[in-house]
Amino acid sequence: MKKVAVIGAGLAGSEAAYKIAEEGFKVDLYEMRPKKTTPAHRTGLFAELVCSNSLGGKDITTGAGLLKEEMKLLGSVVVETAEEFSVPAGGALAVDREKFSRQITEKLEKHPNINVIRKEITEIPEGYSHVVIATGPLTSEEFSKEIQKLTGEEYLYFYDAIAPTVDAETVDFSKGFWGDRYGRGEGDYFNCVLTEEEYEEFYRQLVSGEQVPLKDFERAVFFEGCLPVEEMARRGKQTLLFGPMKPVGLVDPKTGKQPFAVVQLRKENREGTLLSMVGFQTKLKYPEQKRIFRLIPALKDATFVRLGSIHRNTFIQSQKVLQPTLQMKKHPHILFAGQITGVEGYAASAATGILAGINVVRMLKGKEPLVPPETTMLGGLVRYITEPKKELQPMNPNFALLPPADKKVKDKKKRKLLKAQRALKGMERFALEWRR
Repeated sequence: MKKVAVIGAGLAGSEAAYKIAEEGFKVDLYEMRPKKTTPAHRTGLFAELVCSNSLGGKDITTGAGLLKEEMKLLGSVVVETAEEFSVPAGGALAVDREKFSRQITEKLEKHPNINVIRKEITEIPEGYSHVVIATGPLTSEEFSKEIQKLTGEEYLYFYDAIAPTVDAETVDFSKGFWGDRYGRGEGDYFNCVLTEEEYEEFYRQLVSGEQVPLKDFERAVFFEGCLPVEEMARRGKQTLLFGPMKPVGLVDPKTGKQPFAVVQLRKENREGTLLSMVGFQTKLKYPEQKRIFRLIPALKDATFVRLGSIHRNTFIQSQKVLQPTLQMKKHPHILFAGQITGVEGYAASAATGILAGINVVRMLKGKEPLVPPETTMLGGLVRYITEPKKELQPMNPNFALLPPADKKVKDKKKRKLLKAQRALKGMERFALEWRR
């Protein structure tokens, strides 16, 4: 029987391996952790979430929300597990990180068609009919060189930053309030309140804080959707007030007024013992993070169980080397999936893993690989990363990737709803088609 190699057991690799195995084909799933780790990972568990515990919005009028609904139609193990181990997060699908990753790890390790091999891959393994490369943006240096030789193209890269996590018991809850913007949700965010004077001091210290230096041969190319908070602050004193510290849609029940500024904390686990600082990715040095973030009144005595960090995220120039099926143009039996392709966000990474798995299954059955309809969010994403362009920038799922709505509607939310409904109908048809 033909066997498939899936390299990397992150979100994309887990989806790809599970999809192929569920269709009755044997898979060797390679994962280097925990024997060799990365600057961001902490465990050897599959599908570990390193940047945030949120998989994005649930509403289908959000890019991530629509994509997750499409993934459910395709039998996503990631979305199924995320819903099983979700924690309250307003309109977002957030999870208990450890329980989520542990469940996926156990499901894949116990699957009769999946053979897990814990070792670092440094070259494309031989003896497989198909290979799925899903090593992610933190691909090891040795395998990066192998991929670079394989693609014949230089790598693009950017820096991704992680937000700190706080011990909830050390937060002064008298210095803020629980609540979601505009009253949406169940009050899953704690809003740390700052006065204008407190914000001024916080801003001054933030922009002057000491950062982790970059290596001489590296240059900082930050993805706009995940800018370090201090980088945002340097764009102007008001920038944070329109970004992660915006008070819009929030009313302090103690004053009946909108605060000058807020820092939102989101539950990291079901018990609510861990709280992450929303939008506070950073590359400040550890001592500076503690000093500066404790200027936020509610965090004056906070214990940071996980500090922010900076790591290099790598991705290939998919527009030059991949087909919309995620196959390589020069080596069609090799497919790429996940953030290494240039998609951004947990949902997008996992979704490309599903597509890679589907197309491997079709090829193993002697059928042509498929591309999801351009009216779907997944179809829009893969077309974006593979269509000709001078330079590829990482892309989140968003409605700008979809064709205009069939009917002209002025209301923005209604337009998105029409696009979303059309996308789900298209994905329903695709979900039936790929099995034919």
